[in-house]
Amino acid sequence: MTNDPSNEQIVTVFRSRLRAGVGTEYQPVADRMLALATAMPGFVDFKAFVADDGERVSIIVFADADAHAAWRDHPEHREAQRLGRVQFYETFDISVSRCVHRRRFPA
Repeated sequence: MTNDPSNEQIVTVFRSRLRAGVGTEYQPVADRMLALATAMPGFVDFKAFVADDGERVSIIVFADADAHAAWRDHPEHREAQRLGRVQFYETFDISVSRCVHRRRFPA
């Protein structure tokens, strides 16, 4: 197996739980962040899931570390991060990883 840096991707796994009572104010912020992320240079993919126990998992992929850093540091994203800490999330866990190998099987 070879590691080709030109094919390296940055994968963020964002696990979270919303606070009890978080209402309709959350979704517009989440929708805006998705719109911003998908418009960023180097954006590759986004998926989100909600488990039966209420845990939310988002997987965000950027083409490289520079694209990921630009998204992480985007001013609107920074504000959404702040809102998440003080208003929306009971807990969250963020893991950022460099994908060093990827294999796809076409259907």
